Amino acid sequence: MEETPLYERIYAIVRQIPPGKVATYGQIAQIAGGCGARQVGYAMAALRSGSHPDVPWQRVINRHGKISIHDPFGKYIQRQLLEQEGVKFDENDRVNFEIFGWIGPP
Repeated sequence: MEETPLYERIYAIVRQIPPGKVATYGQIAQIAGGCGARQVGYAMAALRSGSHPDVPWQRVINRHGKISIHDPFGKYIQRQLLEQEGVKFDENDRVNFEIFGWIGPP
């Protein structure tokens, strides 16, 4: 039996995050297994090529509840997408995981 490629496992997990919820890179890595948070970040960055338009990449943020994209335009886009889904940011640009955090797949 062939194992599913890592990025495809990551994308399958991220597709399960419902609108209005967020998960961390580390959380996705733990669920996927066999990788770390950085590899999940690389998988999310790979989506810029336009592949997998059904993956809600904007719902993956860092463990501090912040957007990790360094590009100001990319950061703005991610925040706008999350806010359109009802995710709120505090005065420090953080998301409250107790309110908006995804607990993981059933």
